[in-house]
Amino acid sequence: MAEITNFKGELARVEPTTPSGDTASLLMQRVGERVRKARELKGIPRRVLSEISDVSPRYLAQLEAGDGNISISLLQRVAIALDHRIEWLVGEEDPWTSQTLKVADLYRLAGADIRQQVMHLLQPEPDDALRARRVCLIGLRGAGKSTLGALTAKAFNAPFLELNREIGDHAGMSVNEVLALYGQEGYRKLEASALSRIISTHETLILAVAGGIVAEPDTYKMLLAHFHTIWIRAAPHEHMGRVLAQGDTRPMAGNPEAMEQLKSILASREALYSLADAQLDTSGKTLEHSLEELVHLIHSRGYLLS
Repeated sequence: MAEITNFKGELARVEPTTPSGDTASLLMQRVGERVRKARELKGIPRRVLSEISDVSPRYLAQLEAGDGNISISLLQRVAIALDHRIEWLVGEEDPWTSQTLKVADLYRLAGADIRQQVMHLLQPEPDDALRARRVCLIGLRGAGKSTLGALTAKAFNAPFLELNREIGDHAGMSVNEVLALYGQEGYRKLEASALSRIISTHETLILAVAGGIVAEPDTYKMLLAHFHTIWIRAAPHEHMGRVLAQGDTRPMAGNPEAMEQLKSILASREALYSLADAQLDTSGKTLEHSLEELVHLIHSRGYLLS
């Protein structure tokens, strides 16, 4: 489908004289029909919609007639005034009859447990052959991934790696220096590259990754497909306490809202962490207790068995 690249802040005639013109014309007709239908279903006169959206009645008349090309910003104002998502107005799926959009809305409103069940149904677990005997520990900083990972790997006589250390070794500098030099985008590229190298060179290992890896969709998909993943979780105050106990005072330095920010980060990532195959809550537990539980979990599920 050809893209419309000439959006302006006003409506303009679109002459269907070329294939791309035909495509644009059909798109605008669809948008116009949906705007008109949404307005009529809500019983809103065009004059009232104009006042609410701050889009002139003339523009709205042309829009509903499919007789022009409206800017994205103006269409967004119209969508908000109609209490519609802008994608409902421009997408191929009919917002009033599409089961796909209905399911998407239900998924958006569902809790983390329901989302996880839906994802498992719609996207079956990858073939275990892809995951081999690779285990990855995910979770926020301070959960105990590195400490537990190293001890667990020793218990199973398996290699242990930290992804950030691999990134730093390959780049020839610390992760902090990587971030300072290349920025977050550069770091994410190196992170994906390092993960790919580990997958291609290790059939058996336990890996600990940084908490933010789940925010990069493609990298996280690769991780979920090629590792048995375990979310190491803890209460927010324990996350913070463990980081401080390691001698790292940066989380609290000059930032009295650090704890609230940590809680916010945890809440925003919870649904993503929940996509892991298993979870281990280390809250209120000794290191020995958590280690025993992690070793039992990995053994009982056969993650490191041939």
